[in-house]
Amino acid sequence: MTPVRAAGLRDRAAVAAMLARAFRDDPAMSFIYPDPRVRAARLPPLFALLFDEDADGMRWVTAGGEAATLWQAPGASHRPGIGRMLMKAWPMWRALGTAAPRALAVAEAIASHMPAGDHWYLHVAGCDPAAQGHGHGGRAIRAGLAATSGSPVYLETATEANLGLYRALGFAVASEWDVPGGGPHFWSMVRAAA
Repeated sequence: MTPVRAAGLRDRAAVAAMLARAFRDDPAMSFIYPDPRVRAARLPPLFALLFDEDADGMRWVTAGGEAATLWQAPGASHRPGIGRMLMKAWPMWRALGTAAPRALAVAEAIASHMPAGDHWYLHVAGCDPAAQGHGHGGRAIRAGLAATSGSPVYLETATEANLGLYRALGFAVASEWDVPGGGPHFWSMVRAAA
């Protein structure tokens, strides 16, 4: 069984590259970047930014880099302030380019469905497609769940095939919704406080 450890800055590039592979066919990422070549080029810098964004929460990676999770802590703002947005304008442009309006539509829809109250937010969970089916993703998620000390946890997914794994980990579907403008369908899931 592959152990799971906290991911640090030295893991940033490898985790971003692995998450880019994990999300290459994700409905939300396919909506943001319809061209597969653009998606392949833009996802690694996007996931590197998300890795940085979750530095105040938790970041877990399996020892072999097969799977990783990025978490935001309770009380974290899921809407970045204007100062943070301006500081990240150039890196965000590099990651999004002309896909920025679609990415903002997805981000706004996600933020509008975020539950009230303090909770951990499982922001990103991904497993390298070459390593799927061996429990790596579940182990990376369970490491984060263990560190939440029984607090409530929220996530959303645009991939229906993920629902079974999340249900097995104690999550329940709280709502379903679509991103306006022809965007993907999402499931919001909650794991109640222990």
